[in-house]
Amino acid sequence: MTSLFRRKPVLSWALYDWANSAFATTVMAGFFPAFFQRYWSLGVDPTVSTSRLGLANGIAGFIVALLAPVLGAMADRGGRRKRFLIAWSLLGIVGTALLFFVERGDWVSAFVLFAVGSVGFAASNVFYDALLLEVASESELDRVSAYGYSLGYLGGGLLFAFNVLMTVKPEWFGLADAGEAVRWSFISVAVWWFVFLLPLALNVHESQPAERLSFGAAARSGLRELLGTLREISRYREIGLFLVAYWLYIDAVNTIIKMAVDYGVALGLPTSSLLAALLLTQFVAFPAALFFGWLGDRIGAKRGILIGIAVYSVATVYAFFLDSVVEFFGLAVVIGLVQGGVQSLSRSLFGRLVPPGKNGEFFGFYNMMGKFATVIGPLLVAVVALTTGSSRASIASLVVLFIAGGLVLLLVKDPPSARDPGRRSD
Repeated sequence: MTSLFRRKPVLSWALYDWANSAFATTVMAGFFPAFFQRYWSLGVDPTVSTSRLGLANGIAGFIVALLAPVLGAMADRGGRRKRFLIAWSLLGIVGTALLFFVERGDWVSAFVLFAVGSVGFAASNVFYDALLLEVASESELDRVSAYGYSLGYLGGGLLFAFNVLMTVKPEWFGLADAGEAVRWSFISVAVWWFVFLLPLALNVHESQPAERLSFGAAARSGLRELLGTLREISRYREIGLFLVAYWLYIDAVNTIIKMAVDYGVALGLPTSSLLAALLLTQFVAFPAALFFGWLGDRIGAKRGILIGIAVYSVATVYAFFLDSVVEFFGLAVVIGLVQGGVQSLSRSLFGRLVPPGKNGEFFGFYNMMGKFATVIGPLLVAVVALTTGSSRASIASLVVLFIAGGLVLLLVKDPPSARDPGRRSD
């Protein structure tokens, strides 16, 4: 396993997760929401600010969800997965860096640049996921996928910790105040993302299609393939079932990620403790994702995912009863133990289900499902909260999605090439 992780293409591929997870942690989950409300939307009613932020996330997600399958098919036909990844990454990097220059009260510029950064981040992941099959053999998929996620949690967590320190002690860094520290954190994310993109750009090589098409021809072919894929999905029973299952349980996972801090605030827990819990989740998820890669290699990716779903279900019900910082930290640890595992094993299981030569195209659909998987969970939470008047009941309601996703996943047959339980690893 050690030699596998030291293999240059594998390490270089995994370091991209280390690179762009800084955006997910520092920008998306950490600083941007609060800074958007308190700095760029200064003097505006909080509900208006929240709606603007939600719209920015929604627009970015919708764009990527529409583009992902087409871009994936284009990449497969044109042999340009790596080029597309680099191009979309640079878009996200530039959008993130430019946030530094947005003046107080200029919510429109912040809105646009955040949407640009989010599109670059999400679109690049389409090609990053597709490149997994270029650096790992079938027997290595679980471990390498988990390796990427674990480095992502570690790298994103390390930079986030540094950025939090900048805001707590701005004078240590020669900064005037926490606001200036937050602005510089956007620059740090852009630099971090760019630097750790370079190993993949230099060391990961993709196989070329038998006939390499021009950009325009690849685009037309991609559109035709998109329509064909819509028909093909119905022919691949296991892929169709998996995508439905994935949509359900990953929606619940994404909702927890986005709602956890808000839920803590609703319970009256201090903001500093909530940020600390977010950091804790990141660092717990690092070794846990590696463990799930090992577990998937031993018992199969599907069984590993089902274990993660079961833990999530119990944790979600437990969240209904928690009322202290200590219990919130305990919940953060539990979530960290399974979050990366469920994500990484989902990617590797899907990789085994994908027909040869359809990596980008089918991973485009996979990512599209992931982008659209932020609808049911938030809506469910909102409806339950409005109906019951209870934040506790709203968060606990997500167990329905976990159970439904798990039941559908049980219907997915393990691919013929998947490891049998107890089979010794290569």
